[in-house]
Amino acid sequence: MNRSGLSLVFAVLGGLVLLFIIAPLAGIFLKTTPVQFFETVRDKDVTASILLTLSISLFTTLFFAIGAIPLAYLLARKNFRGKNLVQSLIDLPIVIPHSAAGIAILGLVSRDSFLGKAASTVGIDFVGHPLGIGLAMAFVSVPFLIQSARTGFEQVPVRLEKAALTLGASTWGSFKSISMPLAKRSIISGMIMMFSRGLSEFGAVVIIAYYPMVTPVLIWDRFNSFGLKYARPVAAVFLLVCLLFFIVLRILANKTSHDQDRKHI
Repeated sequence: MNRSGLSLVFAVLGGLVLLFIIAPLAGIFLKTTPVQFFETVRDKDVTASILLTLSISLFTTLFFAIGAIPLAYLLARKNFRGKNLVQSLIDLPIVIPHSAAGIAILGLVSRDSFLGKAASTVGIDFVGHPLGIGLAMAFVSVPFLIQSARTGFEQVPVRLEKAALTLGASTWGSFKSISMPLAKRSIISGMIMMFSRGLSEFGAVVIIAYYPMVTPVLIWDRFNSFGLKYARPVAAVFLLVCLLFFIVLRILANKTSHDQDRKHI
């Protein structure tokens, strides 16, 4: 088979996979009438749920980035005993059933756990609280940030960091001025993936907090209580919001990366 024939086969196979992804999403919008869509947009429960979901996922991403980025750097630069085990544990939340992830988080933050008792002394109950939702989101999404940032740090030449150290920069100075800027694109991509993954989480969240309802839980509640006709418009609105946010974040990330690249030229 010549190159053009192989390209055609690949295009057909790839097109079928792409169609498999697009068709269900398109079906949601095609089967949602404009009246249903705008009624859902005006539904205060839906808008409140979407705002809650966006805010918790964003806060969770920014908060956990404080620890995830340094961990990614250590995994990229340091060899230590048990490193493979650590990397496997980081990926574990991605592969386990999310209902099991919810049970695991519930065991950590329940009222009779150490963390739950400590939080209760200051009036916080993670179960049924936005903080509990954030922990559930972070558990299943932070591996995306860690692995993306680790890949970015691995692509930074070690010689540049060593050169900065020989010129008198501190370890922190080298990390801040060399490692972070050069790995910035991967770090931002990882944060976008973590944020997006948090938005979509259902299984772990619903075990920690049915109320207040994040949008994936609200969609399930509408479907379970009233059927597909009432759940589909909520799904359509949420998909559109997620798509718009994802596009905007990608554009900003690319713009930031291009600006950073021009500074280094």
